[in-house]
Amino acid sequence: MKPTVKCLFGYLIGNALLSSMLLAYAQRDELPEEITLRIPGTTVPFVMALCPAGSISSSGGESPETIEIQSLYVLTTEVTWDLYDIYVYELDDTDGSSLADAVSRPSKPYIPPDRGFGHDGFPAIGMTYEAATGFCEWIGLKTGLEVRLPNATEWNYLAVGETGADYCCDISPETLSKSAWYEDNSKYSTHLVAEKIPNQFGLFDIHGNAAEWVENNADKPFAMGGGFRDKAEECTASSTQKQLRSWNTSDPQIPKSSWWLADCSWVGFRFVINAESVDTMKLKELKHE
Repeated sequence: MKPTVKCLFGYLIGNALLSSMLLAYAQRDELPEEITLRIPGTTVPFVMALCPAGSISSSGGESPETIEIQSLYVLTTEVTWDLYDIYVYELDDTDGSSLADAVSRPSKPYIPPDRGFGHDGFPAIGMTYEAATGFCEWIGLKTGLEVRLPNATEWNYLAVGETGADYCCDISPETLSKSAWYEDNSKYSTHLVAEKIPNQFGLFDIHGNAAEWVENNADKPFAMGGGFRDKAEECTASSTQKQLRSWNTSDPQIPKSSWWLADCSWVGFRFVINAESVDTMKLKELKHE
């Protein structure tokens, strides 16, 4: 190849790479701080808040390390029954043509899954960790977004940011009722989501209401944040609950359900999306008007 042609070729390639990088940055700058989306084929809206990148110090060991947290879109509430029912009862348009149609879905519950606490607008509860991750896989395929559970460190950051505090918004155990449904005020029941004040990122019910599954590789799955039956000191940003055998003792099935926890009425989840992976055109397609 002649030198002139090589230079021209290199110039064109360089320009193309630069253009793609600029487009990527432009798209990132265009990301809305909050957006209401819907799953194709359904009318149920859900709200995602853009939480900025930051850092958090690990609490373990003699030399705590600083862990960087990337920017995330986060469901502003715990997943509600309105949304979870679509997954369980196949209320979306399914014709076998989508990869999402091939995702395994939960067996139909043999007891009222909401335990009589309330359904529309209430947090979905009692699903296993596997069911929560299965939901994330399903909704990711339905929307084309990279949906997952937050990991424990991300969850801590999403709860209180870089403050390292136990509670968000300068809340203390004595004033926790401003932000949470927990043992002192819940009457041992879940409540409608988003009734308490949100935290600094616009996220509701981070403390209490339903404890939330987080992504982990531990032997026993665990949830964070505490639930409606927990004391204030069990609803902090770092509070964890490992799944126990007692959570599914009364399940009569053999083998026991891999989808539902018969004796656990306080665990739910919320999901996140890596903001850097988001295509703004995809968000516009999914936007709920």
